[in-house]
Amino acid sequence: MNEEMYLLDNNALSHLTRAQRSSAYFRERCRLPSEVLREATGYPDAEAFEAVEYTTTSSVLEFLRVVMETEREGDTALLNLYANKGAADPMIIACALDATREAAALLFGPTWIVVSNDNAVRARARELKVESFTREVFLSRTRGEWDAT
Repeated sequence: MNEEMYLLDNNALSHLTRAQRSSAYFRERCRLPSEVLREATGYPDAEAFEAVEYTTTSSVLEFLRVVMETEREGDTALLNLYANKGAADPMIIACALDATREAAALLFGPTWIVVSNDNAVRARARELKVESFTREVFLSRTRGEWDAT
């Protein structure tokens, strides 16, 4: 089985303890898209998140275009700019597509998984063939890993 790497939404990040967020496992296996970092500025340990940032590159922006092309007119479930909601959501999926493409070039590249409790994020991820977990599934699958590293 390939190792798993996780792209966390803020609604998953907020349920990790500070000890989990400062663990080696978090630093090695979890990434936060730049937009999630912007949402997470209020955390007391927010500065440490820069070490796990999945930066917005031109490649990520190309995949953002792919994600936004799947947006249906009038559908505000994934992104609602008028209500200032979901700005990071399409970026999480774009980062996952970018990371998956990079991993495909490796013989045993990691599997990239979006972790979000937002139904629209997980539905769009599925539509684009990106694996996704709820935070509960993520925490269940990683139980015991936080102290082991």
